[in-house]
Amino acid sequence: MMEPTESTDRAGRYVRHPSGYDYFVPEPLPPPDLDLTAGFLTRLSLADRALARLDGAASVLPNPDLFVFMYVRREAVLSSQIEGTQASLDDLLEAEAELASGERRVEIDEVVNYVGALRYGILRLDALPVSLRLVRELHERLMQGVRGGEPSRTPGQFRRSQDWIGGTSPSTARFVPPLAEDIATMLSSWERFIHDTAQMPDLVRIALIHAQFETIHPFLDGNGRIGRLLISILLHQWEIIQRPLLYLSIFFKEHRDLYYERLQAVRDNGEWEEWIDFFIEGVATVATEAYETATEILALRERDRERLVDLGRRSGTAHKLLDYLFERPVISVALATDVLGVSQPTANALVNAFEEAGLLRETTGYRRNRKFEYVEYLDLFGERGSRQ
Repeated sequence: MMEPTESTDRAGRYVRHPSGYDYFVPEPLPPPDLDLTAGFLTRLSLADRALARLDGAASVLPNPDLFVFMYVRREAVLSSQIEGTQASLDDLLEAEAELASGERRVEIDEVVNYVGALRYGILRLDALPVSLRLVRELHERLMQGVRGGEPSRTPGQFRRSQDWIGGTSPSTARFVPPLAEDIATMLSSWERFIHDTAQMPDLVRIALIHAQFETIHPFLDGNGRIGRLLISILLHQWEIIQRPLLYLSIFFKEHRDLYYERLQAVRDNGEWEEWIDFFIEGVATVATEAYETATEILALRERDRERLVDLGRRSGTAHKLLDYLFERPVISVALATDVLGVSQPTANALVNAFEEAGLLRETTGYRRNRKFEYVEYLDLFGERGSRQ
């Protein structure tokens, strides 16, 4: 390990490697003398209130788990898109309904893995809190069978070689994280901070944890996705929100350049306060939007249940199909047959009735192998992306 040669600032320092490039050595958390002004504390209070309101809205949804399904999948899509994946929410839903074409299978698998890793992480909290062990387990699931998941990229293991961000080598990189031989010590300090019970607002702690993880950059691939995934898991572990309905990838994607600029400004200039402020703004914005979406979901469900009243004896089966669509809003007649446990003609007639009532829209234009989408519900989630 090299001895640092440059002066220390609030976040860390750059050190010249014998090969001629500068790599970063972060200081342990927490940063010294955080200046959380009265204005910031007001914004933090607004974010906390937005989270509480979202949590309350989720508690009155008829079956919150049905709606969590869509939030998790949108997060997976958007977090992957930040890293350049082109698969859309439609692509993911079609793949899960086994209706997808093979042209985007690799990219879809990356998103599917993100969904699986997030669900695994939430369930794993019952036995294992956020820790280095859990981080490795999440990374192994995230990278299994996809780009960056080759054995040489050591999925599920912290890197043993130098990595960099941007450019074709460390010398031309936009940012070079710490040396591989140093990250074990840095990660141990990072883990201790997660479990430190010192007085600090939880959202501030999560902002610091995320930035430090991205700076350490412990894996050869998948660091951004794991870091954003951990935000959601920590919100759940610390009971800031009871249901996993808050995901910041939509905010980070909409402000992608600023997201990276704020992280880099922490390293270059020690601008922790500016990064935390940006993070808190994201929490407040996304929590407010998620609350509005949850109330719109509730209104849509009640409105569409009323549309099914005229189906008479079929209304019971129709309500079952409607509830299923809130979980998986892309469907075929064959899938409806299996889900409802009815004959193919009965399922076909019911799907056609949903289409006539305006609940479903056929999207292929084919006479066979037709695919239907619950469009009004999908539209509530925005950022659906487009097929290319």
